[in-house]
Amino acid sequence: MANETLKTERVHHRDYQTRWEAMADIFEYIEVFYNRSRRHSALGLIAPEEYEMLNLTA
Repeated sequence: MANETLKTERVHHRDYQTRWEAMADIFEYIEVFYNRSRRHSALGLIAPEEYEMLNLTA
């Protein structure tokens, strides 16, 4: 993910009161949304959530 994407999708649309609030929000974005939805080469270039769904039904 490019920094521009993080800034566009998250940081520029928020008004953080503290540095801690900003860090927590960015951490949540990366861990909860981005890492679960981005494609991983180790999984055959599919997202982890999609990979799990494919393997649960197999």
